[in-house]
Amino acid sequence: MKKLLNKIAPLAYGQYFNVYTLVAPKKAAHRAFCLFCTVRKGRVQPQQEEYLKDAKHEVEEVAGHQLQSYHWPGDKETVLLVHGWESNTFRWRNLIKKLREANFNIIAFDAPSHGYSSGKLLYVPLYEQAVHHMVNKYNPKHLIGHSVGGMTLMYNEYKNPNPKVEKIITIGSPSEFHEIMGHFQNILKFNDRVMKSLDNYILDRFGFQIREFSTSKFAQSNTKKGLLFHDVHDAIAPYKASKEVHAQWSGSTLVSTEGLGHSMHQDDVNNQIIDFLDA
Repeated sequence: MKKLLNKIAPLAYGQYFNVYTLVAPKKAAHRAFCLFCTVRKGRVQPQQEEYLKDAKHEVEEVAGHQLQSYHWPGDKETVLLVHGWESNTFRWRNLIKKLREANFNIIAFDAPSHGYSSGKLLYVPLYEQAVHHMVNKYNPKHLIGHSVGGMTLMYNEYKNPNPKVEKIITIGSPSEFHEIMGHFQNILKFNDRVMKSLDNYILDRFGFQIREFSTSKFAQSNTKKGLLFHDVHDAIAPYKASKEVHAQWSGSTLVSTEGLGHSMHQDDVNNQIIDFLDA
């Protein structure tokens, strides 16, 4: 029964938006957008609490949210870690171990609506505000982002280029917003009229259309040294995303893996990150 409900519920939402858009397109688009941005997982779990509690740092006030930050001190350059969708800072535990052994100064934080941070929704422009705040406050030389976190780093660098940042690393990150929205449409089976309303809503609210938000386009003006990791069989974010970004980012190196999945917690990946930061 639960599996059946999980299949029916998205279709019901899709039909609801199809009808609602006929009478109130702006309100329908707002509700569809909120559904798209709703975070259902990623809070700190009991087995994660012990690891995170001693590293808890300040609570950052950003865009009406209270964001939990973390600090693992070190004598070398500051590294900022930015996690992905429905995750939290605990996901970096393997890399943090390597960074601490290499004596880097580590800053991380839970995104809005994730971990110990406040909220129910997350979208890249909001995440970008959080990243921009953390970069300005902690002056990291190196930025590392997983999945949507990596996408957000690229958007932040495009929107707010920071001369103090030297290197950016992305891991399994998507590139084209229209592909993500297309996947959303495919799940709910709503029609193109709803998508058009969403496009207009996003333009009015954020100043760009769906197809204009492209990490590969943002990469064209990126002057930092970059390292991109992506598994060719990634089932969450397509491998071609990092290929397209790498093709446009003159200072980047693409590391293609096979069989490491989307999360990429493996020692080989983390060792290459340390080597890149130390180079």
